[in-house]
Amino acid sequence: MQVLYVHGMGRTPLSGWQMLRRLRKRGISTSTFFYVVTLQDFRSIQAKLRTKIIELANQGDYVLVGHSLGGVVVRSVLASLPPETRMPNRVFLLGSPIRPSRLAAYLRRNWLFRLITRDCGQLLGSEDRMREIAPCSVPTTSIIGTSGIYGRFSPFGHEVNDGIVAESEISASWINEELKVPVNHTWMTASKKVSDLIIERIVGT
Repeated sequence: MQVLYVHGMGRTPLSGWQMLRRLRKRGISTSTFFYVVTLQDFRSIQAKLRTKIIELANQGDYVLVGHSLGGVVVRSVLASLPPETRMPNRVFLLGSPIRPSRLAAYLRRNWLFRLITRDCGQLLGSEDRMREIAPCSVPTTSIIGTSGIYGRFSPFGHEVNDGIVAESEISASWINEELKVPVNHTWMTASKKVSDLIIERIVGT
């Protein structure tokens, strides 16, 4: 089994090194996909990932793991693959928004946020653009972090959140499995619990 890891916005493939190391120890082959939102718009990232996934699919069974924006790009590419392409056995979405992120929507007019995140930051805060990204048509597991800030001073109030996205922003009726884990958004890929959940499902695939 092959696993392709797609990192989140502002991160690099190194953000997943602990998770990928644990997967490799279980005999699972891993690879990564790199992009930079400050230099690339969503469509160019999408096109490069499509090429990468088609190459991976030609080598046999595979699984996709997308953290945050990485999961959004994964979903967009799966909906546009050539019909003859082998689909992944499973998709893992780690803190990956399904609908607009309220933080991105709040910040989308901030000059610094716009400068750093460019087109991808605007996408995450857009109702129309996020709605255009299709659901996954393969078994999908969403991992929801629960270690965010709660209460009066939290942008999420008392809703379950990981500090960046809330449960309502990463949940959907088409997702086959939603798992809550006591981790925050940034360090989700470093969590042994998250790695173990992924390994359990890959081994059983």
